[in-house]
Amino acid sequence: MRRTKIVATVGPASDSADILRAMIRAGVNVFRLNFSHGSAEEHKARCEMLRTLAHEQGCYVAILGDLQGPKIRLRKLAGDAVEIAEGDELWLDTQLADGEGDKQHLGVDYEPLARSVAPGDTLLIDDGRFQLSVLEVKGAAVLCRSESSGTLRSRKGINRLGGGLSAPALTEKDLQDIEHAAGMDLDFIAISFPSSAADIADARDKLQKAGCFAQIIGKIERAEAVAEEEHLDELIRACDGVMVARGDLGVEIGDASLIGLQKHIIKRASRLNRPVITATQMMESMISNPIPTRAEVFDVANAVLDGTDAVMLSAETAAGKYPVETVKAMARNCEGAERYPSARKSSYRLERSFDSVEETLAMSAVYAANHQQGVKAIVSLTETGRTVLLMSRLTSGIPIFAFSRNESTCNRVSLYRGVFAVASPEAGVTTEDCVEELKARGHVAAGDLILMTMGDQIGVDNHTNTLKIVRVL
Repeated sequence: MRRTKIVATVGPASDSADILRAMIRAGVNVFRLNFSHGSAEEHKARCEMLRTLAHEQGCYVAILGDLQGPKIRLRKLAGDAVEIAEGDELWLDTQLADGEGDKQHLGVDYEPLARSVAPGDTLLIDDGRFQLSVLEVKGAAVLCRSESSGTLRSRKGINRLGGGLSAPALTEKDLQDIEHAAGMDLDFIAISFPSSAADIADARDKLQKAGCFAQIIGKIERAEAVAEEEHLDELIRACDGVMVARGDLGVEIGDASLIGLQKHIIKRASRLNRPVITATQMMESMISNPIPTRAEVFDVANAVLDGTDAVMLSAETAAGKYPVETVKAMARNCEGAERYPSARKSSYRLERSFDSVEETLAMSAVYAANHQQGVKAIVSLTETGRTVLLMSRLTSGIPIFAFSRNESTCNRVSLYRGVFAVASPEAGVTTEDCVEELKARGHVAAGDLILMTMGDQIGVDNHTNTLKIVRVL
């Protein structure tokens, strides 16, 4: 069974029941709704369709709503696009309105721009495709020289190399989307461009006041967020999970620094018991091609070997020609990487002490499963999914089955590495019930061993205190 989970973005290329059904069969575990595009009504309809399709397929999928956030962008140009040549001088003007920009004067929707940059700074447009050197700051405008050539279109994002262009993490549009999200059946909601734990706390407060209790995925994409390890750890702890958003992050810190930082963020998130998604351009060539490049195959494999919980597809499934084929290729490549020994067994937590009985039981179960001959499955009777989240932090080739009576828990654990949900209609599900269910699904057979964790008080949250080994008869 594939342990690494797949997040796929829904968009025009995949917005039909037949394609979404095929994507679920191909291996999608989490569907992403990008609130930068589409209406609230469209996203709500997609949520309902995805739940119906998952029930039809007899499986669980999580749904992630992704807030647009304060992306700093060019305003709309007077025409469709402008041609920029290397050496051209142009003004970035925050007082220029939509529809007024040309190749010499580009409007920007970020009022503090002139106060945030200085001569010698480097600005990056369209994920770094255009590089501008700041020459002069005059009033509300910034004079730049282009170090790149090409076609520049409206509404492209702007970053400063090294970070420093910071707007509040939640925009007016985000606040409206939060109100709409409360009426959707979301499992997770992603907060874009948080710079600190305080941004996440503010977002959580606004979500809960709106009646939305989806878990928060913090997108790590600002240089400020990763400037200091203690600051990064605080941000991770404030979230329920994180995303390595390599697009904007790479633009701000530089591609060369991104390589090691991806590994570091995944490691820190795992140690702090948070699931992590690795995102951006993982199979971008499959937007227009039916097979990935070798470089993309290796990129996916490296993320798997780094220990990511999930890998994400964006435009590949939202706007690409081959959404189903892309999911199949991603699943194939994850499974290939997981066959490597380091992706199946580790002992990195054995040097540390545990903070709770629950963590002790979770770590003991996975360690025993990795070393006891004949163990084919780990079973956890769980109310919230907390125990299986802790289990999934320790690498193993043994599948973890979360038996839960809570549908929200079954959906949510779809994100966790190596965890698979099984519905338990009754709170008092027995050991025999679990064994028979796994036998019926073909996961275990007579003579196999199963490791089981549970609480001695049935139906009580955060009370896992029992570990036992069961032989299948």
